Amino acid sequence: MSVASGVLPSRVLPSRLPLTLRLYQWASAAGASAAPQVLARRLKRGKEHPERLPERLGEASLARPQGPLVWVHGASVGEMLAAVPLIEHLRAQGFAVLVTSGTVSSAALAEQRLPDGTMHQFIPLDAPRFVRRFLDHWQPGLALFIESDLWPNLILGSAERKIPMIVINGRLSERSFGRWQLVHGSIAALLSRFDLCLAQSAADAERYAQLGAPRVSSTGNLKLDVPAPPVDETALQRLKDIIGGRSVIVAASTHPGEEAAVIAAHRQLRAKFPTLLTVIAPRHPARGESIAETAKLAGSTVALRSRRTQPMPDIDVYVADTLGELGLIYRLAPIVFMGGSLATHGGQNPIEAIRLGAAVLHGPHVWNFGEIYAMLDATHGAEAVTDEHALTARLGEWLADPAARQAAADAAAKTLDQLGGGLKRTLAALDPYLMQLRLEQRTS
Repeated sequence: MSVASGVLPSRVLPSRLPLTLRLYQWASAAGASAAPQVLARRLKRGKEHPERLPERLGEASLARPQGPLVWVHGASVGEMLAAVPLIEHLRAQGFAVLVTSGTVSSAALAEQRLPDGTMHQFIPLDAPRFVRRFLDHWQPGLALFIESDLWPNLILGSAERKIPMIVINGRLSERSFGRWQLVHGSIAALLSRFDLCLAQSAADAERYAQLGAPRVSSTGNLKLDVPAPPVDETALQRLKDIIGGRSVIVAASTHPGEEAAVIAAHRQLRAKFPTLLTVIAPRHPARGESIAETAKLAGSTVALRSRRTQPMPDIDVYVADTLGELGLIYRLAPIVFMGGSLATHGGQNPIEAIRLGAAVLHGPHVWNFGEIYAMLDATHGAEAVTDEHALTARLGEWLADPAARQAAADAAAKTLDQLGGGLKRTLAALDPYLMQLRLEQRTS
């Protein structure tokens, strides 16, 4: 039936859960009593927020507002950033929005980047009683799962309550697809609970369909429509004044092993560019101290931003070990090496760096953003380097040739503009469900 009649197409669910999911439900229910010990260990490792542990047990720290509520869930920082323009649209339409995530860094980012009035909570541990407690309080009218952070009890509990669920910005690498195929019956049972699956690309859509997702379509990557990150103009101007006319390169979202390669490249490049400043912004800021030690052992002078030190003229390597400042860091350098790509992590998102005018280098391991990097490389909007030596050589060429690096930056910006439009297509697909929420509110 049509949305105008107040009814959306219903899901046809399997009559019985696969044995693997029934065992998972039993094990997670039995293990719920150990949750305080698990959280205490994670807290010691800096992976939990000390004042918000009850949220991980499904206990809300905020009141539920009146009216229809849209729940948006993403694993961490990248997913949350991708959804910011969508959340802004939902808030502009008058919907209450609850955003959940599972990492401390994403909670810190939520305070900086989410629109006014948006609520953030940590996602509960995936045990039945914590999920029930969470859903009893929030009672969402629509659930949007970003990319592929799919927890069985959360999905099954939402389906039992007939909460419409939609995968947005769905991404499924070949590697993940291969792993999920090993438990095809289980993943099919979970995906069949979703009303829609809106994938980033045709390849992602095909993989979701093969795994059992219903009503799959390719709407494009929301991350391509994310605006450039904001900046504290005062802090930016202060850094620019300190750096002056020095050549600057940035290594962003780096992982273990990559910093050593960047520091080695810096040491070699200093012979030709004696005032070179290398800024390293690690993916996990807690690693700042160890990165500084690596640089010192290599003979470089180092400053850490977390200690409120500045990249003075005698500093070789500036470790930007803080959260939420990539908008500041990207504005300092015309060249950015995107991390997670020399390390076998799958690469990090290059879009914000490109939006701020950087020429981008990356390693060979970029499957997390495979389609984007393939298009950027094809149009010479980014370049791949295979190892430390290739990284050093290409950095040197771009430092010596501003016209060449500007051509790469321009090509990258043009490519992103051509690939955009995912937000508009996603909103069009969500519109019937948002209309349904309004109709239900009027009826009630």
